[in-house]
Amino acid sequence: MPHAEVNGQRLFYEDTGSGDDVIVFSHGLFMDHTMFDAQVRSLQDRWRCVRWDERGHGRTETTAEPFTYWDSGADLLGLLDHLGVQRAVLAGMSQGGYLSLRAALTAPDRVRALVLMDTQPGPEDAEKAAGYHGLIDAWTAPGGPPQEILDTVAQIILGPGWAGTPAWQERWRQLPMDRVRQVFATLAGREDDVAGRVGELTMPALVVHGSDDLAIDVDIARAFAQSLPDAELVIVDGAGHAANLTDPDPVNAALGPFLERV
Repeated sequence: MPHAEVNGQRLFYEDTGSGDDVIVFSHGLFMDHTMFDAQVRSLQDRWRCVRWDERGHGRTETTAEPFTYWDSGADLLGLLDHLGVQRAVLAGMSQGGYLSLRAALTAPDRVRALVLMDTQPGPEDAEKAAGYHGLIDAWTAPGGPPQEILDTVAQIILGPGWAGTPAWQERWRQLPMDRVRQVFATLAGREDDVAGRVGELTMPALVVHGSDDLAIDVDIARAFAQSLPDAELVIVDGAGHAANLTDPDPVNAALGPFLERV
């Protein structure tokens, strides 16, 4: 299995395709690199597609210390170093967008373009954050996560009625409780607001957002796209938070032409 030793972590990644055109996919909270299967299938004949498991997720071997999305952004840049990639398109969903923004602010010369899926530059909405704390307390109580908690998490991330939900819920059921608390602490403790700095990101950007996203309201995406110097916005009608996973066809239809442009 391919791993990269980066910043004291052992990052799992997959590297598909070849050539100088590189796109790196970064996943959302409680997800892993496989959430981009449909995007890799669509792009791998033209693009070198890299996807990885972030700290606390998937097959990455993570230390127990607290970390921030600036740390995860540094992990992403370190993975590029490991792969010998100088410049890449950074594509991130939700928390993958948080860390991709921070990587781009840290090293803009290494970012060819940004693809920002169901993400935002600011902190969590205070009311939603309070609800998330209650969810995590119930998830990590003795006995493992109750089904109703997993159903609520699925509703937030995947939306209602998606056929792939049970498989993801089974993965969540297997997560170690200390890992759940660690990665949630990074999300909930995110107090730095980079919204005031997104004007520094002059590279082309594609903002993709599900119209029915329960985690991040679509109006935030509209304002986000307007604040970026060179951005286009695509709203995926009827999609929830993980639009690229549950509604890959319209996402891929937007992603292909954007990548050809950049």
